[in-house]
Amino acid sequence: MAGPLAGVKVVEMNAIGPAPFATMLLADMGAEVIRIDRQQSGFLNGDDSVISRGRRSLVIDPRKPGATEVLLQLIEGADILVEGFRPGVMERLGLGPDVCQARNPKLVYGRMTGWGQTGPLAPSAGHDLNYLAITGALQAMGHADREPTPPLHLAGDMGGGAMFLAFGVVCALLEARRSGKGQVVDAAISDGAALLSTMYYEFKQSGEWRGRGENIFDGGAPFYGCYTCADGRFISIGSIEPQFYKQLMELCQIDDPLFKAQWDREQWPKQREKLEALFLTRSRDEWCQLLEGTDVCFAPVLDFSEAPTHPHHQARGTFTESGGVIHPAPAPRLSRTPAEIGRVVRNGKHSVEILRELGLDEARIAALRAAGAIA
Repeated sequence: MAGPLAGVKVVEMNAIGPAPFATMLLADMGAEVIRIDRQQSGFLNGDDSVISRGRRSLVIDPRKPGATEVLLQLIEGADILVEGFRPGVMERLGLGPDVCQARNPKLVYGRMTGWGQTGPLAPSAGHDLNYLAITGALQAMGHADREPTPPLHLAGDMGGGAMFLAFGVVCALLEARRSGKGQVVDAAISDGAALLSTMYYEFKQSGEWRGRGENIFDGGAPFYGCYTCADGRFISIGSIEPQFYKQLMELCQIDDPLFKAQWDREQWPKQREKLEALFLTRSRDEWCQLLEGTDVCFAPVLDFSEAPTHPHHQARGTFTESGGVIHPAPAPRLSRTPAEIGRVVRNGKHSVEILRELGLDEARIAALRAAGAIA
């Protein structure tokens, strides 16, 4: 790997969700990631997961005799450790920050949780939806006449969690190379999702935010939303700026005086009704022929099967194939040290290789195997 993080060594305690996604980002950018896997894969983290790309895998059970010392040897040579367990789990395994940084003072210790390492909810279980719920963001999503709409697990787990964890550990690594001292990165999904909502808190405090479904970006504005077409498929319109709205009116041949008052919120429901009727008159492909590539701010709504074949994605290489599986390609694009997708490997494929690199002889490897620490 020759990406911008080439030479950075990461130890990943395999978990589910945002922690492995964060280490996938590091691996895509060239970091050498060794994933510590369980002998039996847990929920959603089995062999051949696309998110596991670019790592080597060591299957070892830290609860078995001799295993913790092996992991500490591995951590001694690492720049970053990433774990995604509940607070206190790593400490009970003898692998908490104090122990690890005593062996490696420059270690950046990345911790991924939903609620954070502290606070009254810290020890509680939760999932993306719950972490998003207490930030105010979930309440703002969906239609006004029903309960909030779960936004997949992109805004919480991946946006508020994984992205902030990856950003945090790289920031801490840069600082450690100046100071010679590592630190703990406490990445909480609830914290990150709250930070992603910064603009909406500004809207709220300035009086620009109304109830759900009455605002620009939540489907309240008729010029910013999705519409059903004659074939039952969907398109998206985002004609916010006046010059883009004007082009929408022109290309769709809309001359109804009702639409002249773009920012009259009282007229939005009637405007939406008329746009709904208009977009039902043609198929999605027909609307693409008319509007795609213009300044209307338009795109067809594609599903996961269609998206990789879109000409824009194909031109940019937004998706790639590895081992017969479609992967979203690494992002963002770097001009001189581009990211690269590593291979997906089975759990434990590199166990003996990694142990030998650490200097363990065959007798010690055999002892670990006899103790049930490695498969």
